[in-house]
Amino acid sequence: MELKVLLVDDEPAALERLSALFAQIPDTRLVGVARNGREAGQAIAELSPDLVMLDIQMPELSGLALASQLPVGARPEIVFVTAFEVYAADAFAVEAADYLLKPVRFDRLRQAVERARRRRTLQKAFEQAEAAPVRDNDLDGIWVATRQGHVRVAVSEIDWIEAAKDYVLLHTATRSHIHRITMSALEQGLDPNKMIRVHRSAFVSPDRVEAVNRLGKGLIALVLRDGVAVPVGPTYVKAVQARLGLAAEEA
Repeated sequence: MELKVLLVDDEPAALERLSALFAQIPDTRLVGVARNGREAGQAIAELSPDLVMLDIQMPELSGLALASQLPVGARPEIVFVTAFEVYAADAFAVEAADYLLKPVRFDRLRQAVERARRRRTLQKAFEQAEAAPVRDNDLDGIWVATRQGHVRVAVSEIDWIEAAKDYVLLHTATRSHIHRITMSALEQGLDPNKMIRVHRSAFVSPDRVEAVNRLGKGLIALVLRDGVAVPVGPTYVKAVQARLGLAAEEA
């Protein structure tokens, strides 16, 4: 799918560099630029971009403040671009698709765009999904409704699970499935030895965790085998560390 992109930065040189890099990324279209947070808010409302490349430190309204004000249901994908690493934890807190450091490298930008594209595609699929009756789960598999009927997704094949309103996204190595169920109901049917809750909106298979990154302020993120980083909620950090066999001071 083509992504409509809005660039936001108060530095003209940064805007020029991003524009040049996006010219090399297929299926993206720049729809506008903004030079401060308030201008960006207006542009988002008027242009409805799919992806916003958002600087953090800007006059009038910071990128983090802007992101926190956007309605979750209608919010574009956000990739923060900044010269400072200290905001990584805050970026994950507002569910950014990615976090890039200046000067932006082309390979990291392309990776961030593809991650945003995948998230956007899943969100659109969720919006178009027809309501389907919830099927009972067991400890080994979850029945997922499809246009042709139902398919059973083995829990052992799931890398992680992400909340999406009244649905969840079951991410496997080959594809992601949309399933209509709440996180609370799903938790009652999952074996905690196979899937651990790491956030109010995420479960992770501990067998898929390949690294644990420190985000600062006592927060961590779990890096899975495909490179996806899943942030751990503050109230889940100690339990997740214990489940992975990590000492608390290693966070």
